[in-house]
Amino acid sequence: MSKIYTALQDSAITGADLPPQLAKPALSFATKLLLAGVPQDVLDEALSIKEKTGSGFFEQLLKKKAITEEELLKITGEQFGLTCLAELPTESINIDFTQLVAIHYLKKFKMIPLQTPQSAAIAVSDPTNFQPIDDLRMLLQIPQASVVLAPQEVVIAAINLAYDMSRSSAKDFFEEMNEESADDLISEISETADLLDETSDAPIIKLVNLLVAGAIKDRASDIHVEPYSSNLKIRYRIDGILYDILNLPRRIQSPLVSRIKIMARLNIAEKRLPQDGRIEIKIADRLIDIRVSIIPTAFGERVVLRLLDKSGKMMILSDLGMRDDRIKLLNKLIKSPYGILLVTGPTGSGKTTTLYAALSTINRPEINIITIEDPIEYQMEGVGQIQVNPKIDLTFAAGLRSIVRQDPDVILIGEIRDRETAEIAIQSSLTGHLVFSTLHTNDAASAVTRLIDMGIEPFLVTSSVIAIIAQRLVRVLCPHCKEVHQPDVESLSNLGLNKSVLKNTAFYRKKGCNLCMHTGFRGRIAIFEIMVVDDDIKRLVLKTSDANQINELALKQGMITLQQDGILKVMEGITTIEEVLRVTRALNRKEDIVAET
Repeated sequence: MSKIYTALQDSAITGADLPPQLAKPALSFATKLLLAGVPQDVLDEALSIKEKTGSGFFEQLLKKKAITEEELLKITGEQFGLTCLAELPTESINIDFTQLVAIHYLKKFKMIPLQTPQSAAIAVSDPTNFQPIDDLRMLLQIPQASVVLAPQEVVIAAINLAYDMSRSSAKDFFEEMNEESADDLISEISETADLLDETSDAPIIKLVNLLVAGAIKDRASDIHVEPYSSNLKIRYRIDGILYDILNLPRRIQSPLVSRIKIMARLNIAEKRLPQDGRIEIKIADRLIDIRVSIIPTAFGERVVLRLLDKSGKMMILSDLGMRDDRIKLLNKLIKSPYGILLVTGPTGSGKTTTLYAALSTINRPEINIITIEDPIEYQMEGVGQIQVNPKIDLTFAAGLRSIVRQDPDVILIGEIRDRETAEIAIQSSLTGHLVFSTLHTNDAASAVTRLIDMGIEPFLVTSSVIAIIAQRLVRVLCPHCKEVHQPDVESLSNLGLNKSVLKNTAFYRKKGCNLCMHTGFRGRIAIFEIMVVDDDIKRLVLKTSDANQINELALKQGMITLQQDGILKVMEGITTIEEVLRVTRALNRKEDIVAET
């Protein structure tokens, strides 16, 4: 195998000057890539990069989207006799290598050693990185280690898991503290809680750092610090669900909260009033913005930290989980010259992400886009963004008055919270501006009722609002461990489905693996209902603001509800019946979808 690698490296994978017995495989590999649809110019560019840098061949092909990773690994495995693994056996591997090899090195070349007492192998996503593979063999003294293939995401997940296992977590750290002398160390925490030195080894500083680092590693969106009569509970919200992470002695609460206040530049002496603040931290190349909320409770101050990865990739409409016909409809709506487009849903349902995906679609140099938000969640090139600051009376309404004097074409308002903001938004839309904003309502039809309840005249609502989108987030089944199962009749009937749907559709359920932290889910996707405010709905709104009547008319006109969109995602194997019911059951609707949908 190493001879093939060496020959391929010397010939830059072109097949030139290869020994006769090896020339056919190299030429066949390049030919197979071309036959798989890789354009000649992309292949030449990837070969050129490989020749100059010694690596990056696969990375370049995937970056150019010339071929899918699954197909690329399949062709490579077949050509050179390498085993392809969908999941790595991380439970049984030796993690001693973490003390010898830097995590950044393994992530750069996307490789990880899989050492067991019986065998040694190196899992890679790009086997053409010959030199790094050989260097790793020499460093770990495993010259005969074989090479296996695995997708990039699987390799990176295995690397993270190995280094996380070798590194102290907040739980391990506190257990180590208890092993020595809990009372002495808790006393030490209390004494060092007010230190401002970031480089200090004070236990409380280390504990807070581990809590935040652990939350980021586990993809948590929030950290909850909850004091009770006898203990302090730490919980992470991952994919919308809270998980218990750690139980600490009640005595830790005061120094822990004080440390968080110091980081957020809050008043550590004030323990009777709610406080809000912000922390910015950097982990590797990721910039994390943390919103801090502290409220007094019966057993002490309760803290919630909301984590926002500012270096995250900006989503586009096709990333949101909408069907093609709805993407076309939304594309048409966001290109309207004026009007209001509302996105509704509870806190944390992805409303702002949807609006930013819409903004990124229409963001062009000839359009002036200004936003007013609390907080600014994404940095967008070419967009003027204003941060709400109530301390200096910069509210949504006050900021919006100034925005309309800045000659905007498109305005994004983080949230319509009161009548004043709603009135200015409507006035802006009636004077030739396209306005995007959010509301907290259960469904699309309820947004009309909410605006009228704020004191907005029905004729102003019908004159300005062009469409209302309601959305929720459902957890996505982990693609590496989900399994097929047959749901019972009761579960199907809860979604308005009949048994006939089982003939042509495979249903899946969660299982759990290392890549999804044994939850069975990895990531979330949105379900939508889009209500276009057409002439019929306008006439009805002028007569009544009853959300039920408005919803019935929208359904007659073909609107797909949140639950129906969720059913479609269940039938596509994206999520589970239980997950759709969890987020839509409160809507109390059971619109039937026939098996042919």
